[in-house]
Formats: sequence, structure tokens, C-alpha cells
Amino acid sequence: MSSIEIVKWVHLLAAAVWTGGLITLGFLVTTIRGATDDVEVLRAVARRFSVLSWAAFGIAIITGTWMYTTIDLPWKDFSTKGSLVILAGGLALFHQLTAKRSSPAMRGLIQLLILIASIGIFGAAVTLI
Repeated sequence: MSSIEIVKWVHLLAAAVWTGGLITLGFLVTTIRGATDDVEVLRAVARRFSVLSWAAFGIAIITGTWMYTTIDLPWKDFSTKGSLVILAGGLALFHQLTAKRSSPAMRGLIQLLILIASIGIFGAAVTLI
């Protein structure tokens, strides 16, 4: 396996962890809310997910950038995917910084927007292949 194939594999794994984690977290939050009123349980899950998701997001950005610079892909083809990556990351950061002060409905809406942007990243990636 060549180095570019390894980087692609790591990139796809990181992207799958990020996006799959968002989907899983969405289901977990509703399940936890139905099972307990203890906000600390939700906060503990969110903190744990945050560590994993930010690591996956960072790895995906690093490997994606590496692929674009190493393979010499045209950056103009990257604009949609890159914009969605910036949007998803910005929304995730905003969510993390404001979650304690936001209503559950607002948190849910922001999480939905992050998920839509993340799925859009996969769609944009497919058009690059």
C-alpha cells in the first residue's frame, strides 16, 4: 500500500468517525434524555464525544490538506468541500462554546446543521473523484 493510499484511508476513517459520531450522538442524546433528567450524564457524553470528534476532524483536515498538496489536485475543485468543512467546524465550535447557555431546541438545531454540513462534505467529495 502506497503512502497516498494510507493517507486516503486515514482521511476516510477520520471523516467517518466525525460524521458517524454526529449521527450516533443524535440518537444517544434523545435516548439519554428519555432515560434520565440528570444533565451531568449528557454533559459527560458530550465531553467524551468532543475529544474523539475534534481529533477526527483535525486528522481529516490534516490528511485532506496533505492529499491536495501532495497529489497536486486543483484547489478550485476543493472550494465547495472546503467551505462545508469550514462551516461544519465553525458550527461545531460555536455549539461547544455556547451549549451551556443555549436551549435544548437551539442545541438540536445547531447539531442538525452540523450534521447536514458534514453529510454535504461527503457529497462534495464524491464529485471530486
